[in-house]
Amino acid sequence: MSDHYGDVKVQLGQMKSLGEDAEKEEVDPEEEMPVSSPSASPDPAGCCITTAPGTDALSTNICKQKGKRSRKNPCGKPLQGFPAHAVKNINSPICEQTLLIKGTGKILQGKSAESNGNYVAVHESSDTQETRCEDEFKLPRKRRPVTVDTSKAKTSLEALKLSIKELQWKEFHTGRRAACDIYWHGVSFHDNENIVSGQVNKFPGMVEMLRKINLSRAVRTMQELFPEEYDFYPRSWILPEEYQQFSTEIRMVKESDATESPTFIVKPDGGSQGDGIYLIRDPGDLKLVVGAQAKQAVVQEYIHKPLLIDKLKFDIRLYVLIKSVQPLEIYIAKEGLTRFCTEPYQEPSQKNLSRVFMHLTNYSLNVQSGNYVHSDSQNTGSKRTLSSVLYRLAAKGVDIKRVWSDIIALVIKSVIAVLPDLKVHYQADIPPAKPGPTCFQILGFDILLMKNLKPVLLEVNSNPSMRIEHEQEVAPGVFEYVPSPVDEQVKVGVIRDTLRLMDPFNKKLTATPHPAGGGSDPVEVIPADGDSQGRSPDNAGNLPPLCLKQVYPKYTKQFSHLRLVERIAALFIRFLGVKGNMRLGPTAFRTFIRTCKLSNSNLTMASVDILYIDITRRWSFALADSREAGMGLQAFVEAFFNLAGRRFKSLALREQVVSLLDLCESHLGPQSGAEDRRSLSCSRALPRGGRTPALYLPRPRPISPAAHRRATSQDCRPHQRPKPRTLRANVEN
Repeated sequence: MSDHYGDVKVQLGQMKSLGEDAEKEEVDPEEEMPVSSPSASPDPAGCCITTAPGTDALSTNICKQKGKRSRKNPCGKPLQGFPAHAVKNINSPICEQTLLIKGTGKILQGKSAESNGNYVAVHESSDTQETRCEDEFKLPRKRRPVTVDTSKAKTSLEALKLSIKELQWKEFHTGRRAACDIYWHGVSFHDNENIVSGQVNKFPGMVEMLRKINLSRAVRTMQELFPEEYDFYPRSWILPEEYQQFSTEIRMVKESDATESPTFIVKPDGGSQGDGIYLIRDPGDLKLVVGAQAKQAVVQEYIHKPLLIDKLKFDIRLYVLIKSVQPLEIYIAKEGLTRFCTEPYQEPSQKNLSRVFMHLTNYSLNVQSGNYVHSDSQNTGSKRTLSSVLYRLAAKGVDIKRVWSDIIALVIKSVIAVLPDLKVHYQADIPPAKPGPTCFQILGFDILLMKNLKPVLLEVNSNPSMRIEHEQEVAPGVFEYVPSPVDEQVKVGVIRDTLRLMDPFNKKLTATPHPAGGGSDPVEVIPADGDSQGRSPDNAGNLPPLCLKQVYPKYTKQFSHLRLVERIAALFIRFLGVKGNMRLGPTAFRTFIRTCKLSNSNLTMASVDILYIDITRRWSFALADSREAGMGLQAFVEAFFNLAGRRFKSLALREQVVSLLDLCESHLGPQSGAEDRRSLSCSRALPRGGRTPALYLPRPRPISPAAHRRATSQDCRPHQRPKPRTLRANVEN
């Protein structure tokens, strides 16, 4: 008996020195040791088990990994005198030990630090508790695949399927009752109204903001503040409201110089794929009325000296990812498409204005030409890669770095122009303090290079075509879709790498709110926990480098001064009051004036009311399709400019606006975190792991069971997002 307890004390002393306070864990049945294959020779590390006869103290060592528990010793030979399943190894330097003392039912635990050649056996008993292996070199834990709902993907489905397959993610092409990680929509954010989590590839309001009239208005506002920075957008007039202004200016030009006869291009507001576009040289040629209804359109100066290749006019389709609006993150695809006309270019004249294959670069138009060339090569045909064109220009001595730098600046400035309206749309579509998805979106920028290599923005498409096939006539009157290698090379890479950037298991952002909606953006932080670093987010080792280049916040210093209108939008959102509203009422406008202390002897409250009525009435006529009453953001910006001019008469417009913004923000003070998250956050979902601060409220009075059931049923109803205004959805461009 004394020998028995002597052996026990020896074992116990060894284990106490190695950490007797190790925690006992329950064994996961899915994390069992795989069955070891028999080996002819013993492992030099001591995997062959021997027993010490007569030992009464029983020790067990259990290592768990995925697979089945080994019922044999690692050398493949059962121990003599004991069943194979009763033998456990205690020598592993990384495994917990359990010591069972016979006749006492006590279990002692410890961790072995090194192999010491001591092996004992244990008979299975109900008192024996298994413990999990603690491996200081944890194997990467295989994560579940990212789930993507592609039920609304429409024409981008084929490219999306290839991208998901490359990433080894899981696709749900008919939707899924449970929430998915990513939802891919074909047209707009509202393709699916029942999303309350995950990520959606469309921003609410983006379709509306990138319509030709709204884009022109947004850029025009920036041109008033920064005329030299926004000279990349052709001069534009909005029809029919600015028809008289357009006619007057053209008449004055012709009267001053009889030889001058400028050309203009007319683009329908909701047009796509080149539909309805035509060239004019006289205001009388405008087609303002269709049926009994006035047709809204934008008329722009025509760029009559474009850069030519092979005597053909061409434009650039560049894909841009808006990863987030708060903080603002912009990525530009390193590869794009160039789309060529199918007739040699001539400067516009009255004779050739109707020759669309010469003047318009739209693929959907030129593909109907008999001269259109479908090519498998990236540097020939009517559609080529951007890199092949840049390489050809570089061979002629063109400074490609300068051209690319100018294109990046054009993209960033264009996004900054539409961002204020986008934030207003977002807070209206996703109610504050409610769970909701985060958003990202791929945009299609159409850019024309002038003969002097200056890039000009033609338009921005909220729904660029992601088709990777084209129609081909295989027999007379018989057409079928065949793969387009150039499209596949560019578009699959853009979609795949967009998904990689939006991988929910990849990098996390630590976002800090902007003061008043402007300023520098927060820095991306990669979590340092072992679990995130130890596992591979995707099969990145088998994928090419990202084809998307981050340009913002990378170039924040060069462009942050342009974000003035965002600060105005932050004031506008702050005084909206009603959740989901996009218009400022007269009372809210007066509250803004009083809170910012803008009224004085020169600006009475009566003058404020007259200013509100005058501007709101003018914009209500400009926005004939709007059914909402009140002052929208663009009208508020005009009113703000008016107030700044009255307050700081001696300054230029930009300095007036900055001075009034500083004044308003000093009276308002910084927004609280909750207000900022409610107003400006891209996501309405609360941060993971965040806790709501406890509120000490008076104890509520008890209510009846029936009332309690009614309240509970109302709280548990799924939130229904308000329906957006009915607008004709953009067809992909």
